[in-house]
Formats: sequence, structure tokens, C-alpha cells
Amino acid sequence: MTGCSRMMDSTKEAFGVQKKDILVSRVQSARDAQMDAKEQFATALDEFRSVVGYKGTLLDEKYKTLKSQYDKCESRTRTVENRIEDVRRVAKSLFREWEDELDQYSSPALRKSSETKLEATRVKCDKMIAAMEKARDKIYPVLAAFRDQVLFIKHNLNAQAVASLEGELGVIEKEISLLIREMENSMAEADTFIRQMQILEI
Repeated sequence: MTGCSRMMDSTKEAFGVQKKDILVSRVQSARDAQMDAKEQFATALDEFRSVVGYKGTLLDEKYKTLKSQYDKCESRTRTVENRIEDVRRVAKSLFREWEDELDQYSSPALRKSSETKLEATRVKCDKMIAAMEKARDKIYPVLAAFRDQVLFIKHNLNAQAVASLEGELGVIEKEISLLIREMENSMAEADTFIRQMQILEI
């Protein structure tokens, strides 16, 4: 996907789309990917709750549904990783081009103004990417915990074993709550950065 994004960005530049606008587009995609992941983990948690509280005999079907939710969480995680990498790549290209163009100024005052703006924008971008990566890193322990529970249910398809997972439910609920909070913080940082970039004159 990152390779496709790189090719698409090159095509956009060939048609005169500024790197600034491409970066905004990539940040929007990363934000949306985090939103999708947040919603998917919440859905998976609901499914896990229903499995832990299940008293019936169709545990195999419950396992398959939970496994499907886990697979979707894993897929959303990969998408988040790819989108963040796209943001890093386009940001690096934007700032490198901006730095190169500083030497084209004949006016020291205008050059200094542009350089100051460059550094301020880089700081904001680094802050936003750090927030995205912090949220992404919260995903991994949640994903690992889900995988453990899915495997346990697969290997113990009986009501007594599933009921024993009730203690794990509280742990996973807490981890997902923290994950959602970090994702919301990250999405807020992305929205702020997008607004700043949309009014930025380079």
C-alpha cells in the first residue's frame, strides 16, 4: 500500500499538487485509519463480552465470530501502520524540498521568515506523528491480549473454561479504554495539524 501511495503522490506532483496538500491528504488518511481501528477494537470488545457471558452450547460459532473480529483488528492495525509511514515519508520529502528552496531566496529577511516557518511546522508535524505512534504502540498489547483469549477459547470450547475468562475481561476493557483515549488524542492532534497546514503559505 505504501508503494502505491508513493506512486500516487508522484502522479499528483506531476499535475501540480503541492506536497503540502499531499501531506494533508496523508494525515487525513492516517486519522481515518485510526478511527476505523478504534471502532473495530470497540466492536471486538463487545463480542468478547458476549462470549464470556455466553451460557449456550454453540461455542464453536462464538469462537469463529470472535476470531473474525480479531482478524479485522489485526488488519486495521496494519493499515494504521502503513498510513503513519505514508505521513512520515511525505513530511520528510516536504521538509527536504522546503530546506533546498531556502537557498533560492535573495532576500535574507524573507529567507529567515521562511526558515522560521519551516522549523515551526516541523515541530508541529513531529508532535502529531509522535501522537500517532504513541496511539499505535498502545494497539500491540491489546492485540496480543485478544490473540491469547481467542487461542484459549479455541483450545477450550466449553462453558466452564470460557467463564474463567471473566477476570481477563476487566483487563482488556481497561487496555482498550486507554487505547481509545490515545487514539482520540492522536486524532485531535491530526485535526489541529490539518487546520494549520490548510492556512499555511509556503
